[in-house]
Amino acid sequence: MAPDVQAARQPRLGLTRADDEFDRIARLVCRQLDVSIATVALLAPDGVVLPGALGMPEPYQTTRRLPLDASLTRKVVESGNPIVLQDVAADPVAAEICAIFGARTGAAVALPVHAADDRPVGALVAIDTTPRVWTGADLATLADLAASCSGEIRLRTERERARQAERTARREQRRSQLLLSLSEAFADTTTAAQVEMAIRGVVDRGMGAASSYLALVDPDRRGITFVSSGPDVAPASPQGRSAVRARIEDDLPVCEVARTGVPQFFSGGRELVARYPRLAGHLDHDGACSLMPVHADGRVAAVVCTRWEAERALDKDTASLEATLAPYIAHALDRIALLEARRQVSTTLQAALLTAPPAVPNLDIATTYEPATRTDQVGGDWYDVVAVDDDTTLVMIGDVTGHDMRAAAQMGQLRSMLRALAWSHDETPSVLLTLLDRANHQLGPRAGATAVVVRLERLPVVGEHGSKPGTYAVTWSNAGHPPPLVLRQDGSVEVLRTRADLLLGVIPSTERADHTTTLRPGETLLLYTDGLVERRRESMADRIALLADTFARTAAAATATLPAALVRALVPAPQRDDVAVLAVRAREAAVAPPEEEEPDAEGEAGAGAALVRAERRVADSLADLGPARRWIDDILETSGVATRERRTAMLLSSELLTNALEHGGGPVTATVVIDLDTTRVRVGVRDASPARPLLRNPQPHELSGRGVLFLDRLASRWGVVDHDGTEVVGRHGQDVAGKTVWFELNGSS
Repeated sequence: MAPDVQAARQPRLGLTRADDEFDRIARLVCRQLDVSIATVALLAPDGVVLPGALGMPEPYQTTRRLPLDASLTRKVVESGNPIVLQDVAADPVAAEICAIFGARTGAAVALPVHAADDRPVGALVAIDTTPRVWTGADLATLADLAASCSGEIRLRTERERARQAERTARREQRRSQLLLSLSEAFADTTTAAQVEMAIRGVVDRGMGAASSYLALVDPDRRGITFVSSGPDVAPASPQGRSAVRARIEDDLPVCEVARTGVPQFFSGGRELVARYPRLAGHLDHDGACSLMPVHADGRVAAVVCTRWEAERALDKDTASLEATLAPYIAHALDRIALLEARRQVSTTLQAALLTAPPAVPNLDIATTYEPATRTDQVGGDWYDVVAVDDDTTLVMIGDVTGHDMRAAAQMGQLRSMLRALAWSHDETPSVLLTLLDRANHQLGPRAGATAVVVRLERLPVVGEHGSKPGTYAVTWSNAGHPPPLVLRQDGSVEVLRTRADLLLGVIPSTERADHTTTLRPGETLLLYTDGLVERRRESMADRIALLADTFARTAAAATATLPAALVRALVPAPQRDDVAVLAVRAREAAVAPPEEEEPDAEGEAGAGAALVRAERRVADSLADLGPARRWIDDILETSGVATRERRTAMLLSSELLTNALEHGGGPVTATVVIDLDTTRVRVGVRDASPARPLLRNPQPHELSGRGVLFLDRLASRWGVVDHDGTEVVGRHGQDVAGKTVWFELNGSS
């Protein structure tokens, strides 16, 4: 093996300058052999280093380096044998070398110094300025000192190898810890936003980066979408950045990496702007930027953009971490894509199982189903509404044990059986649950489930015990389910807490009981599954009490928004259980007046017309806006007004009520008149202000001024009636000045 190659393979011992141990050996050589020059010389790839030296002329004594050719060390290493010269003049090469050291005449001896593998790596050299005979004692002493040099080199070699092994072990440990941390960071990610957050945590700890962004490449490869917002290296336009999307053909670094799949690194902002002039003036700072493609299924699926606040070069640790990070991101994105596909399948299944409730006259029904976020988006919760006839409606809710496809399949079977029983058997809720339990046992699926069945029957308004129009008799039976709640007219919430019967799927022959109450106009019945109220380390009673308080605060909310609002208020994220909620409100019923009905404000309706007239005093507060709108909708719905006309009437009524409450002042009164023969609708809102509304065309940036424009565009007719304070208008009218703004909608409009 060539000496320079052999030297290059030696452990790096750091012997490139003066070393105390080898200087001591050089002093011993000079003292024991009585010579002028002594060196411990080691062969290096670019020459000879002298960690130990005494008596060398300058600059060698200071620099401790010699040219490779001007060395006895090279000859010793090449031959592996000692060199003993009693007179250097006898060897022209030796004489030339000694002359460099200032010894033009003299004697020299060089003994090999060995490393751990017994290969010579250098020499212990002694030079005298006069010729001399090297005695056996001299050579023995020098051999002992050379052995000391070899022993010291071997010791240092082993120490260095031990340090290298330790560094390797630490590096592998750090790598193992990194891989473990990456595995933990991405193990629970189920959304792209969570993947981006995990990336930010890794690059912040491992790279000291200021920020990191994840951009997903569209499946059709036409564009890229940033998960949160775009980095400063991907501005949307010269007017603004924080882009959410970019075209893949754009001249931007993120787009180029998405197109080519080749990573890019820029040491600073100047280098970045020089390559992409469009970024000038958009960068947050002049720090470095790294763009790493993430490959999946042979294509670029995403790009990770990492930004530093200061300039820096691409080091091995950063490159290694990015190379290690990319597969984890790819696997996480693959898992998310799989989960999303399963969610879509699950959503389709759930939509097929949980159909929308039917439109039932005189009842306002709303439902919601919120699946658990940590499952396949299906479970055993269900609800159903069966309209037996115009006066009888059955509402049901239940929960099959489990949160998977099996629970969903069992839920579908139970729901279908109960639905068929409710339609075909005119029975009480307890009987229906008993029949369902027997069918569950005999026909399958023998599932364990809780359920509540409620029968709503509209009570007659005539007879000895006549009820207020729109009142319902409520009969319910509970099979181990959380109790229903009723929001009463006075704003209180009643928990229909009775002793629940045994849940389904245990003993089919168990006796079940019915319970009764009344649902008056404007009151709301609430059914729900345990996912809405069940929490770890909290009692069910406390959670139901919290639900009741929350329910009470929604008295003014539209029924359609109630189920989702309760879920938002009571279910924290991530949602651990499925939740189903069903709300039923008895509408305020419109009542036809007697035949001697008085004409309206303009004399449009004469005596004997088939009219419905309703009037409501509106509290002088915007808090009463929602209840007033809901009251108007009830009157329209129970009078048979079509959905299209109801929606238009509600929009225009909202405008009139809002203007009266904000600008007109109290007393505010809403009046609804409906011609039952033609379903013509007339709504009027009276307030205390004589100022008439003005028809104008507001500019696009103006936030108000469109109410009268809506009246003019959507109403069949509209107008204003002035009041001078001398007349009383309606049951709630007062002899105060003001105006009534009204509009009409024809039934055929």
